[in-house]
Amino acid sequence: MRVMSASRVLDPLDAASDLPRDARSVLEMAARSMFQLFAETAEGMMVVDRSGRVVWISEGYKQFLPALGLKDEADFVGHPVEEVVPNTLMHEVIATGRPILVDLLTNKAGTFLVSRIPLRDEAGEVIGALGLVLMAHPESTMQPLMKKFAMLQRDLDDARKQLAEQRRPKYTFASFIGTSPEAMEVKRQARRVAGTDSTVLLLGETGTGKELLAHAIHAASSRSRRPFIGVNIAAVPETLLEAEFFGVAPGAYTGADRKGRDGKFKLADGGTLFLDEIGDMPASLQAKLLRALQEQEIEPLGSNQVIKIDVRVIAATSRDLPALVAQGRFREDLYYRLNVVPIRIPALRERLGDLEALVEALEEDIARRSGMPHREVTPAALEILRRHPWRGNIRELRNVLEQVSLLTDDLRLEARHFMRVLSPGDAPAVSAAAGEGAGEARAAALERQAPRVRPLAEAVAELERRAIAEALRATGGNKLAAARLLRISRATLYEKLAAWPELRQLS
Repeated sequence: MRVMSASRVLDPLDAASDLPRDARSVLEMAARSMFQLFAETAEGMMVVDRSGRVVWISEGYKQFLPALGLKDEADFVGHPVEEVVPNTLMHEVIATGRPILVDLLTNKAGTFLVSRIPLRDEAGEVIGALGLVLMAHPESTMQPLMKKFAMLQRDLDDARKQLAEQRRPKYTFASFIGTSPEAMEVKRQARRVAGTDSTVLLLGETGTGKELLAHAIHAASSRSRRPFIGVNIAAVPETLLEAEFFGVAPGAYTGADRKGRDGKFKLADGGTLFLDEIGDMPASLQAKLLRALQEQEIEPLGSNQVIKIDVRVIAATSRDLPALVAQGRFREDLYYRLNVVPIRIPALRERLGDLEALVEALEEDIARRSGMPHREVTPAALEILRRHPWRGNIRELRNVLEQVSLLTDDLRLEARHFMRVLSPGDAPAVSAAAGEGAGEARAAALERQAPRVRPLAEAVAELERRAIAEALRATGGNKLAAARLLRISRATLYEKLAAWPELRQLS
């Protein structure tokens, strides 16, 4: 390669006599000069071809080979660049044709300030890329920039962790309460299918726990560490559904984000996508959903690019899909694609053997979330609940329990409490001959038949009264000494004495 010396370039007259007359030759000479300059001034330089294979490295670049775990040039040149340089972006430069002029590259060899430039032929086609190490170990000379880079990297890692936590499954099979034969059969089927990648269709009335079971299937699958993404089709406007599912290409329409937007399929890549209320999907989108399920590929709105995905789909509906197929409102081919493993979740009235366990679990959750004390539900109250039709299933049961808990300070929930909340139209069915007060009479009879158990609040109060009386006797009526003996404040003792006047004579 012929390069002019610096002394000749400094002499305009001599240089002018040697310069070629045509612009093409001038550009070729400039390119050779720049290449030579880069090779001599950069800490290292490499060239890769259009397939990303390293075809040449400078003498300076060879100093980094030992740190990369390579013995000599033969272990580097001729190999795909991503195999010998971890975290490189050379393939991105070749694919896009856009340079990355300044970047920080970090791998096991250290941190480097680098530049990447695409190489083009006479027709403008990208034929490779040039990589430059501008500065090795810039942390020593560029400390402020490196500190900011490290801070941004930590923030990015924290954001990724938070996002991963949000997309983890919220429930497991232990969250599906019930030991009745019906509940055990549902859990058996769900556990069996969790070990596969088959599409699951959860069928059941509203409020039966379809979403909870979808979370549990994902948590027990090999995809549990990957995202669980749920979308309620009935809650998304029809005009936005396509963008919600498949994403939007940058600038696809007026007002669209310049960076584009990933859809639910892309977000769930490698994990599970839960499609709730699939029976409400508009006919215009059913064909596109069918293609995504069959081909495992999507095409964002406003884009011609096809993106491969790896998504396991769990769908759920409370509607009669075969009837919708018969009416022409749901594609038959999509129905068969979704109905690979159907699991029917029984209504609450079909598994009343689980009612007591469900009430206990829901009461604990209500107490934990609200900060209210845990309430005990009496056998008579449970009998009233068993006779209720529960059209809203477990969701309605939780609503009733929460209402009753908020409307009373009693720690023991009896039949009368629930009779106030349950609407007349939903009241337990009784014989017409039993009369208007049959429900109350039945509840009272059940409470009389139950073993005599003192309410917890009453038993605790009696225990407190006895303890205070014994402390006052032991201290000869000295309130301060009695409070210390009981390990309560004197103010608390005075409050208790005000509630029990009969104890005052002991003080």
